[in-house]
Amino acid sequence: MRVDLAANYGEERLPRYTSYPTAPHFSPAIDADTYARWLSELPGDVGASLYLHVPFCREMCWYCGCHTQIVRRDELIAAYQQTLCGEIAKVAETIGGRIKVEHIHFGGGTPTIMAPEAFAELMAAMRHAFFVLPSAEIAVEIDPRTLTAEMVEAMQLSGVNRASLGVQSFDPRVQHAINRVQTYEQTASVVDMLRSAGIKGLNFDLIYGLPHQTVASCLDTVRRSLALAPARFSVFGYAHVPAFKKHQRMINEDRLPDGLARHDQACAIANALKEAGYVQIGLDHFARPDDAMAVAFAQGTLRRNFQGYTTDQSEVLLGFGASAIGHLPQGYVQNEVQIGAYQQSIADGRLATAKGYRLTDDDRLRADIIERIMCDFGANLGDICARHGAEPAAMLRSAPRLKSLISDGVVKLDGDRLAVANDSRFLVRSVAAAFDAHLDPGKQLHSRAV
Repeated sequence: MRVDLAANYGEERLPRYTSYPTAPHFSPAIDADTYARWLSELPGDVGASLYLHVPFCREMCWYCGCHTQIVRRDELIAAYQQTLCGEIAKVAETIGGRIKVEHIHFGGGTPTIMAPEAFAELMAAMRHAFFVLPSAEIAVEIDPRTLTAEMVEAMQLSGVNRASLGVQSFDPRVQHAINRVQTYEQTASVVDMLRSAGIKGLNFDLIYGLPHQTVASCLDTVRRSLALAPARFSVFGYAHVPAFKKHQRMINEDRLPDGLARHDQACAIANALKEAGYVQIGLDHFARPDDAMAVAFAQGTLRRNFQGYTTDQSEVLLGFGASAIGHLPQGYVQNEVQIGAYQQSIADGRLATAKGYRLTDDDRLRADIIERIMCDFGANLGDICARHGAEPAAMLRSAPRLKSLISDGVVKLDGDRLAVANDSRFLVRSVAAAFDAHLDPGKQLHSRAV
């Protein structure tokens, strides 16, 4: 990987392209009535995925970029869970049929902050409202510091078969600097509990670019994580945006690594995981060669959505909970971010949609190109444009940023086929951004490209 390119492009603020257009372009013009109409237009044989956002934690991790809040009173969590059940019933009623569900993902916050019986009730509500396929993947994000044996049992009985464990770093100095002290022993104990319950699809989340992090501390975290043998890793660069996430002001910016140091950390982690036999998937995921994600990557069927890279082929993603985003063929919708406003909408018998985006034909074309670049490190512009009734030459003319990427050797263009050079794959977001017609480089809305 070329250091000169990291220096030239690494400071750019670019989206992670978990959607296109990205969330900053959502508008209040898309409201609850729009969402209701879109839901009612879904065909009866459509397959859907469900995302449930639980915006509560016991304490704030200072690096966090999620929509979450600290809560001590369990009755607030219980009331929120009841609102989720109400929203699920309302959405199913609006659809007007019991559509099949292929994936369920619990995110947050800390989804396992719910009482075990409340989690089981929520799963039962989804199975009542939708036809959850026996083969469905049901995934839960977990904070190993707070997971209980009772919750593991509830997850097991509810059919959970995948768990994502937040690890970030095992370096105590880094942990204290981000207000997340989590021992290796805590993590190992949770891994044992999950595997004993038959939940064997385990993912670890790691972060580089944190205060006090070094290449050596990153590699030590990887070494200790590998001893627990998860099926997948997600490796993210820390996005420091204190203007939007005020708790990040608790992090001393003088202790953050610069762009080149972040690049070195990312490369070191990637190389160590690949040497351990994991396949690099797109920008920031790694999986065992026999894992479904690695198979999808090899077959060119990998997808990207708001949870990152996924094997989910559904064209419909229904989001539940405060701030949750959904994706339908017509466009994107996002719920009220504030928990009180979200709960009031559902209590009033309305959908909680606060904003969204109606896709145009040009958006769908660019979304396909950007998704393939993010997933495959390249795109066959001829094939994609043909599916959308567009001309590749016109699409290339509309992407002036490509010129410098090509001249710098980041991108190779062979006729209508675009490919990111092997030593430049860490800049895949920069290549995807060349096709982003909505991008405003002057606005610092996103994280660093490296």
